[in-house]
Amino acid sequence: MAISERSGNELSLDFEGMQRDASFFDLIWASEGSIIGSGWLFGALTAATLAGPAVIISWIIASVIIIILALVHAELGGMFPVTGGTSRYPHYSFGSFAGATFGWFAYVQAAAVAPIEVLAVIQYFSSVSWAHGIWNANKGILSGSGIVVAIVLMILFTAVNLIGIRWLARANTSITTWKVIIPILTIIIFLLFKFHGSNFSAGGGFFLKSGAFKAILDAIPAGGIVFSLLGFEQAVQIAGESKNPSRDVPRAVIGSIVLGGLIYILVQVAFIGALDPALLTQAGTWAHLNDPNTKNVAIQALQASPFFTVAKLAGIGWLAWILRVDAAVSPGGTALIYLTSASRISFGLSKNGYVPDAFEKNNKFKVPTVAILVTSGVGILFLLPFPSWNSMVGVITSASVIMYAGAPLALGALRKTKADLPRSYRLPAADILAPVSFILANWIVYWSGWVTYSTLMVFFIIGVILIGASFVFNLNSHRPDIDWTAAIWVVPYLVGMGILSWFGQFGTGHPFNGFYGFEHILNGGTLAIPFYWDLLIVAAFSLVIYYGAQYFRLPTSQVDKYIAEVYPAPAE
Repeated sequence: MAISERSGNELSLDFEGMQRDASFFDLIWASEGSIIGSGWLFGALTAATLAGPAVIISWIIASVIIIILALVHAELGGMFPVTGGTSRYPHYSFGSFAGATFGWFAYVQAAAVAPIEVLAVIQYFSSVSWAHGIWNANKGILSGSGIVVAIVLMILFTAVNLIGIRWLARANTSITTWKVIIPILTIIIFLLFKFHGSNFSAGGGFFLKSGAFKAILDAIPAGGIVFSLLGFEQAVQIAGESKNPSRDVPRAVIGSIVLGGLIYILVQVAFIGALDPALLTQAGTWAHLNDPNTKNVAIQALQASPFFTVAKLAGIGWLAWILRVDAAVSPGGTALIYLTSASRISFGLSKNGYVPDAFEKNNKFKVPTVAILVTSGVGILFLLPFPSWNSMVGVITSASVIMYAGAPLALGALRKTKADLPRSYRLPAADILAPVSFILANWIVYWSGWVTYSTLMVFFIIGVILIGASFVFNLNSHRPDIDWTAAIWVVPYLVGMGILSWFGQFGTGHPFNGFYGFEHILNGGTLAIPFYWDLLIVAAFSLVIYYGAQYFRLPTSQVDKYIAEVYPAPAE
């Protein structure tokens, strides 16, 4: 891997063998295209059924949390403009074991997004007469023909990714522009012409009569809110293909989440206000709008295609038609860029020595062929056990936030070991915001509940087996030594979060929804820890882990060795 200076902080095209031709606009639109996906089509309804109109507060809380985490990533992304960035920061700070752990969580969440977006497309079109056969609404699973359609879509996204980042950026620019315009158009039309202020006090009132604050927090992971806001890190994942990463990556990360958060908050307000009051009266409560056993045809249609149904019932036929088209474009565009992201994460895992060398091999378009093909195959496998959009959201959210949690840990360590390393952006008050952001990330993991967390740990075990096999059979020529001491806190962290989730207040109903009967295996969420006290205990536990990780961080000499892989000494 050779790096040569072109101008300022720009890096030459041969960096990590990737083609460096992604502009700032490409980067921010890569992130924005990931943020605006199926979440805006389904999240507003799903979240509202959990917390009622007070879900607006959920969106504000989640946006603030994600913005803080994005600021952490902005500093790291400017420091390390490497492909698959989020999978590599803990490696530079705490060594191979911590790096492999957080890198695997990054890969799991990214690989799972493309199939969930495919599910969203199929589910949204299931109410169309010619598409009834591709989705079994009663069971919430793909039919045989639906699986074929899903696989064809995954193959299409794979083909586009194999062409290269230049062509992908061109396609994503057009798609993301559409994806941003349509929610904004919907917000304007609903707020101006179909806004029912009475909806904010109907269906049980603005705040639920009991457990209002808990419901607000529960909606953040379970309602798809955090899932909807995920994606700011895409600029970081493809930083190795940026023309000027040190300048452009931080700006793209911050700008994308600020714009995305604002759009989602307004989308939620517009959805609640535009919903037909008669439909809410028929349901009785917001929760009943998501009742899978309802016999109300209009509510069934709302569940399948929320915004399309709202526009149709409001008599805005032209907008309903546009939203039907957007149901293919928005999720499809997100699936496209996340397949790119997941392949780059596996590229990064290989660069760090965790998975086979084959994941680093690029084709003539300078894209990692094996990484893309394997990720596409993994995505297809995800379609099988998770039958619906709702069922997959929780696991992806939890995996994503654990991935995000590795960033503040890495930032805190690198502020100590490499305080002199150039940074195009410095997080203000990092000594405070880094541990606070770690607490916030762990709160979201905790709010996801035991059943989601336990499912995620199954994927963690699978990762340990696969990465372990790569180590045992020497499938990577630059396999690192295991840095046990620097990562001595990792297992206690994962086990401790599991114990807190088991005895905590969140998590009922297994994400597999009985598809294989897994919901009967472990029944956590015992409510043993009182509400509010649980938040305090998770915060205290997070601080213990955070400062413990800082204490055991890699020594400066080892950090220099790993950083030399990113910034090697210039050739004489």
